[in-house]
Amino acid sequence: MSATPPAYRIEVLRHPGEFPDDVRALFDVVQAQAQAVESSLAWYRNLLDTLPTLAAHARFYVLRRGSEVRAVLPLLAGEPDAPAPGRVQSLANYYTALYAPLCAAGADADDFVPLIRAVVHAHAPLHRLRLQPMDPRSAGFGALSRALRRCGLMPFAFHCFGNWFLPCAGLPWERYLAERPGALRSTIRRAQRKLERVGARVEIVTGGQRLPEAIAAWEQVYAASWKQPEPHPAFMPGLIATSARQGWLRLGLVWLDGHPIAAQLWLVAAGKASIYKLAYDQAFAAFAPGTVLTAQLMRHVLEQDRVVEVDYLMGDDAYKRDWMSERRERWGLVAYNLRTLPGAAAALREGLARAAKPLLRRPCWRSPARQD
Repeated sequence: MSATPPAYRIEVLRHPGEFPDDVRALFDVVQAQAQAVESSLAWYRNLLDTLPTLAAHARFYVLRRGSEVRAVLPLLAGEPDAPAPGRVQSLANYYTALYAPLCAAGADADDFVPLIRAVVHAHAPLHRLRLQPMDPRSAGFGALSRALRRCGLMPFAFHCFGNWFLPCAGLPWERYLAERPGALRSTIRRAQRKLERVGARVEIVTGGQRLPEAIAAWEQVYAASWKQPEPHPAFMPGLIATSARQGWLRLGLVWLDGHPIAAQLWLVAAGKASIYKLAYDQAFAAFAPGTVLTAQLMRHVLEQDRVVEVDYLMGDDAYKRDWMSERRERWGLVAYNLRTLPGAAAALREGLARAAKPLLRRPCWRSPARQD
């Protein structure tokens, strides 16, 4: 006689501060395996503490089988900054380079089915569930897609962005530099000499007493750069401070005459260096301080941190190809509820649009020229 399988139990939590020990433990394991800081408790805590509009609608759906935590699905009930009824999405936004459900070893679609059913019931009438950006090669991506279908939702996969990265286990700095394009190597040499002549220096801050000044320098450089002001000003200082506490922080700064002229935020965790944000003061663009700083940080993570991968995160910007060697993609899943009229209508529109794309790409048919 076979044993009765342990029953599932769903729990909904609102903030990492209220997580029990077993849920915290799953986050720690998954974050280490996935090499993604976005899968950590520290990431979610800073995200919710500095973006109150997200915090008000955050939900962590936790699935237990017996006494074991099998999966956690971090979700947002509504759209960022403008919650919409009938829509649920991943607890992520433009700061998130990689989103993933948190799965115990061996978790599969069977574990996600009761989670998704609970989400559909809690947010009824749910019309759409959107999860992004994800690794399409991950087990969680496939398991979620199968579970969505079993719950009466119609999933569609979609492309989010390209992701350039560098596999670098055991790669010496000298060999890495020799493999870069000649134009980049020349730019690095020229810019380094130019900055040395004017007395500029590079600093890499990982925490400690220098942290408050480093955060202020970051904000000063960002304000003087070409970039738009941060829509949530507390997020980046919070992430820098959080990263220092976690041991992730590699905040690179270029100083000239006591003033910061370039800054880059790299995060090193679980053997991976993520190039998260970069900026330089436009008044000093002729010195190419950003190029020099990238080279110094790259050398640091190769020689000191001995990472196995460097990740340029989001986008296919042309300059990333000079520094990285490989490209992959991040995808998402959008699933429509076929049991609601808005959900079924949206699924039909999505299906028709996808079916029409190959036809639209074909060259127009033309009748042969008339010959008299």
